[in-house]
Amino acid sequence: METVKVIMHGCNGKMGQTISGLIAADEEIEIVAGIDAYDDGRNDYPVFTDIRQCDVLADALIDFSTAAAVDALLDYCMEKKLPCVLCTTGLSEAQLARVKAVSKETAVLKSANMSLGINMLMKLLKEAAPVFDRAGFDIEIVEKHHNQKIDAPSGTALALADIIREELSDGYEYVFDRSAKREKRSRKEIGISAVRGGTIVGDHDVIFAGADEVITFSHRAYSKAVFGKGAVQAAKFLAGKPAGLYDMSDVIG
Repeated sequence: METVKVIMHGCNGKMGQTISGLIAADEEIEIVAGIDAYDDGRNDYPVFTDIRQCDVLADALIDFSTAAAVDALLDYCMEKKLPCVLCTTGLSEAQLARVKAVSKETAVLKSANMSLGINMLMKLLKEAAPVFDRAGFDIEIVEKHHNQKIDAPSGTALALADIIREELSDGYEYVFDRSAKREKRSRKEIGISAVRGGTIVGDHDVIFAGADEVITFSHRAYSKAVFGKGAVQAAKFLAGKPAGLYDMSDVIG
């Protein structure tokens, strides 16, 4: 098996360095170049401060950068026909449209959460949700994150809710706050609650509550390395794939 050669876009950020460490210990993949706004010499691969200057051949690119850097990244991947694992969040509607356009020319993998565990959870929920819905179970999602996270609920919690709602009958709505109303819970709602505190990396519980029994699907992230591991697996999967828009469900099969 040939080693997969990747370019790390955003190589000097926290996730870029996490992924650099993971790949250094993996014989199946290697980083042949990095892209970042600065180069402090810490890496054992060449780093380009302008992606347009990168002339290193690769099988795929992993991106953990900023939304501001994504436009040049997409131009580069389209020009080079380079498969891209796009992990940067907070993209504008125009950028998301551009992602779809680029995916017609080269392979692009974009997912709401890069964790293999979260994506396996999503797969399981597709099967479980209709079963519990038919039995009249209530559905609640509780997510917990560190005290520096500014958005709520998390994008992952919303992605889990979307997966469930897609599998259920029409009429389900999301409820984020019950303090404004004094009334019983509706049968056709998915409650989504957010907790913020300390250094919690990311906890997600999907609760199916029925008469006399409760089933909870839980995922705990103890470090950001879980997202890096998923990105590495995604790069291995994407190398050599035809043009198209992929997500982590394709990686786990």
